[in-house]
Amino acid sequence: MPSVVGLLEQHELAARRRVDGLREEADRIQAELAVAEQEWSEWMIVRERVGAVLSAPGGDSAGVVATDVPEGVVTGAEVEASAPLAVKARSQVPVWREGLAQTALLAAVTGVVGRSSQGGRPWT
Repeated sequence: MPSVVGLLEQHELAARRRVDGLREEADRIQAELAVAEQEWSEWMIVRERVGAVLSAPGGDSAGVVATDVPEGVVTGAEVEASAPLAVKARSQVPVWREGLAQTALLAAVTGVVGRSSQGGRPWT
């Protein structure tokens, strides 16, 4: 017949294991909560910035100036939008193999290959 003290120790051990498990789960949830709060904060900042840009007079962001931008960092207000580039047809670039001449490449690529002195494959 088990002793009363033995039964109490078993119940205490079970309760301690449950507390340890719940503490581990709480730590995991706290870490997950911190990540979720950080992501939420980032989305709120993005929404506020987009709202500020869109609420600029005329919806034009060219007049919006960033105030806390470190020196040397280019902001969107400083970059002029260029005209869309025309999409050119794709060309097949041959896979390099022994004996392939440099003339197999397009003229634009041969200039780059000619200037590259490191990491390239030898051309015959």
